[in-house]
Amino acid sequence: MRRADRLFQILQFLRGGRLTTAAQLAEKLEVTPRTIYRDVAHLIGSGVPIEGEAGVGYLMRDGYDLPPLMFTNDEIVALVSGARILQTWGGTKMATAAQEALVKIDAVLPDDARRQVGQVNVHVMESAEQQGHWRDYLDRFEAASEAHIRLEMRYADEAGQQTSRVVRPLGVWFWGKVWTAVCWCELRNGFRMFRLDRISDLRELDRYRPEKGQTLREFYESAAYRRR
Repeated sequence: MRRADRLFQILQFLRGGRLTTAAQLAEKLEVTPRTIYRDVAHLIGSGVPIEGEAGVGYLMRDGYDLPPLMFTNDEIVALVSGARILQTWGGTKMATAAQEALVKIDAVLPDDARRQVGQVNVHVMESAEQQGHWRDYLDRFEAASEAHIRLEMRYADEAGQQTSRVVRPLGVWFWGKVWTAVCWCELRNGFRMFRLDRISDLRELDRYRPEKGQTLREFYESAAYRRR
């Protein structure tokens, strides 16, 4: 790990006023405590408001602004690849937000890191499955799960049979080429997963209050999750 990367990681570990010992930092960063002592001394000498001492621990108070973004090459590959996947397979708003995030990151990266962004050779191909209204529905389901808003929809099962459902969205899952919404279905009075590409109509209703037995955590513990 480059020293610049290690210094950045130390700042991350110390943010928020968490008391952390040199031994703990050394274990996380796979270096010796002596290296941590030198790095912390360098940060303090650079004006970073780190408090503490060797043998006791270090902390950094809230409010310190980190220097320009520093990412390792692997982190840049991960960020760019993830953004490109969302641009191709995410919702309409997600795709726009991913592009805007890349622009903002690029604007604050050092020159060498900016060049690495342009050299990431991970690409995502478009296909016929990406056409359709499901991209808008993905944004709406994600927003509704965050805001706890009930949704009414027309849904076709695998045989094409249409039903009207009122659901409480809990989250969305991506299966490679298909997005599904995890919901509490009021018609079936249980957890259900719905493919977004089988929804033909969708509208927002009122807000709901999460209830015991109907949460995402309880979905993970349910038979519906184990059968997925």
